[in-house]
Amino acid sequence: MNLNDIILRPEDETDFMPIIPLNENEEQDPNSVEIPAEIALLPLRNTVLFPGVVLPITVGRDKSIKAVNDAYRGDKLIGVVAQKDSNVEDPLVRDLENVGTVAKIVKLIKMPDGGTTIIIQGKSRFSIEAIVEEDPYFRARIKKLDEEESPTDEDFNAYVANIKDLAADIVQLSPNIPSEASIILRNIENPSFLIHFVSSNLNTDIKDKQKLLELNKIRDRADMLMKLLQKELQFAELRNKVTTKTRTEIDKQQREYFLQQQMKSIKEELGGDSNQQELKEMQKKADAKKWPDAAKEMFKKGIEKLERMHPSTPDYSVAYNHLDLMLELPWEEYTEDHYDLKSAEKILDTDHYGMHKIKERILEYIAVLKLKGDMKSPILCFVGPPGIGKTSLGRSIANAIGRKYVRLSLGGLHDESEIRGHRKTYIGAMPGRILQSVRKVKSSNPVMILDEIDKVGNDFRGDPSSALLEVLDPEQNNNFYDNYLELEYDLSKVLFIATANNIQNIQPALRDRLEIIELSGYAVEEKVEIAKRHLLPKQKELHGLKSSAFKISDKVVEKIIQDYTRESGVRELDRQLASVMRYQARQLATKDKLKPTVSSEDIEKILGKPRYSNDIYKTANMAGVAVGLAWTYVGGDILFIEVSLSDGKGDLKLTGNLGNVMKESASTALTYLQSNAKKYDIDATLFEKKNIHIHVPEGAVPKDGPSAGVTMMTAIASALTGKRVKPFLAMTGEITLRGQVLPVGGIKEKVLAAKRAGLKEILMCWQNEKDVQEIDSDFIKGIKFHYVKTMNQVLEIALVG
Repeated sequence: MNLNDIILRPEDETDFMPIIPLNENEEQDPNSVEIPAEIALLPLRNTVLFPGVVLPITVGRDKSIKAVNDAYRGDKLIGVVAQKDSNVEDPLVRDLENVGTVAKIVKLIKMPDGGTTIIIQGKSRFSIEAIVEEDPYFRARIKKLDEEESPTDEDFNAYVANIKDLAADIVQLSPNIPSEASIILRNIENPSFLIHFVSSNLNTDIKDKQKLLELNKIRDRADMLMKLLQKELQFAELRNKVTTKTRTEIDKQQREYFLQQQMKSIKEELGGDSNQQELKEMQKKADAKKWPDAAKEMFKKGIEKLERMHPSTPDYSVAYNHLDLMLELPWEEYTEDHYDLKSAEKILDTDHYGMHKIKERILEYIAVLKLKGDMKSPILCFVGPPGIGKTSLGRSIANAIGRKYVRLSLGGLHDESEIRGHRKTYIGAMPGRILQSVRKVKSSNPVMILDEIDKVGNDFRGDPSSALLEVLDPEQNNNFYDNYLELEYDLSKVLFIATANNIQNIQPALRDRLEIIELSGYAVEEKVEIAKRHLLPKQKELHGLKSSAFKISDKVVEKIIQDYTRESGVRELDRQLASVMRYQARQLATKDKLKPTVSSEDIEKILGKPRYSNDIYKTANMAGVAVGLAWTYVGGDILFIEVSLSDGKGDLKLTGNLGNVMKESASTALTYLQSNAKKYDIDATLFEKKNIHIHVPEGAVPKDGPSAGVTMMTAIASALTGKRVKPFLAMTGEITLRGQVLPVGGIKEKVLAAKRAGLKEILMCWQNEKDVQEIDSDFIKGIKFHYVKTMNQVLEIALVG
């Protein structure tokens, strides 16, 4: 191989510097070059020279140039050593490695810029014994390190073959290494030279190369080289993978662009762009649409803007979607209302049993519509316990007046953009759920149910209830502004019906806009009727028993209601009836026949022993225990007030997770009895000698409110006098220090809870009599009411000798 070819080849311009052997066996001959005892040293910054390897070096430092020139004029031998730190410009003795390679200067070339380039070939390894001169350049006394013979065993041959394979793989994966390098590798036969050649070309740290040079045993050198090659191969594979992935991404983008251009050309050949066709269709729809002038003007501007835009731009889809929403909204499109009051009343009665107050309100609304022809819709809010049919009533109202129905669930909503929409400049923006619902039903006067309005979220993420203020104000919602639409939309014809369980959770300003209609729980008789008319037929159909002729009597349904449910609504009753139907379905599938009637014994077999019992009110009849009535958002409930006396200093202790108002009621009751002890034959010394402990069972459930005042006062009086409270008597009412009994709320729920529990007498304030009169007399048959004005009357009725 001609040396000039090595120097002048165009590959020299690449990052890879070819290191070609002149004679790979020359380094193996110890007598080929006479190694002197002292030699000039050439420190190299970023390179380690190995025996037998040819290396072009550009010499720049003055000391190095002088050493090279002197050596070239003499025996052409120079000691090449690596620097410990390549950043040191003028190295001292301590900066030089101890082991280096004696090199022969094959050629010295003076460059046009005044620099010197030499081509050197490594001959033999040496170690420095002492530095004999430092000026004008380093000279050292050296000791030649002999190379051992290459092993010939199979194990070592496998090492050599593996090194060749790994080096060839790295060359293949590295685009900046010429492919000729792999040909050179395959043609090297001397194992020692192969290791030196690969080590020189290895893209690794200088310190690792120096370690390789310092190893005396060739097997150890081969082992370390294998490890470094494995590491280099992994890095080359990873780099190649990243490069390929990046190239694939670019190729994909170019391919998509090319295909889009082709598609554009094909569309033009077929007779025009489909986008133009779409725009023409939109314009045609717009011409046929009846909408306000402001909307018409905005659509005209939007379509003109769209015509000027290229379909591939991001803004095109934003503008297109906005215009599409404008076209799909039912501007001034209304369904025709049915003004037949009798038909509407019939539909409401068929779908729901009871609920007379709501039905009357809806019929009044239809009557006014019939007379006037047009009016702003009221904003109704149905408040009541779960499971009584508030939501389903909305669908019935829509059917009764012939309007479309849409339901909007507000439970857990925490972003006002869900109501008002997002600005269309945001990615993924969409109109608010109000306009989305209107768009879905394609009518501007639907019945819209705002379900669970009391459970709207209110935290750091937003306050949607404030956004609802505009929607639910009849004076404002004819100009409802949606951020996405960027136009005002008339919602005044929409009949909004909100539902809630607890009105206290609704923001006061929002509550003020709602027409509240309170719904109370169902009486047992109402539940029996609902089960007969709606629940039983529904469950029969759901369980494939529609054609089966078996009956469940009213008595059996009543047993299920009283023994297996404690609720204001009918959801639990529905689940219990479903259990009965599943049992019947299994019987029919197994035995191919059913008993004609389901008896009370069958119910106990299917549902198990009764879960609830009224016997508890019989066993609780002892001094110091009274039965109170409570209101919860799921309906009325019964609670016991227990009072116990113990020796002490007259302290009052309250337990049972009671709120502040309830605690104050207990203090008021005790103070009243203390000040009127003589009147009620109570030993006044008891208040000083006895501690009074008041407990309300179910301690895990929080309780509060003033309505347990009379019950607490009766229980304390009973404990102090030793007189028992009349059995099957419940009471409710607030008390004052003057001995007055004040009215409380939730009377219907409390009375129905007492009826469900089997209580026979109820004591309450005389001002609550009007609330009792609103309850259907059939539902409270068998209950005796005591209406009182003072606490004196309470104790006369409640305590028995």
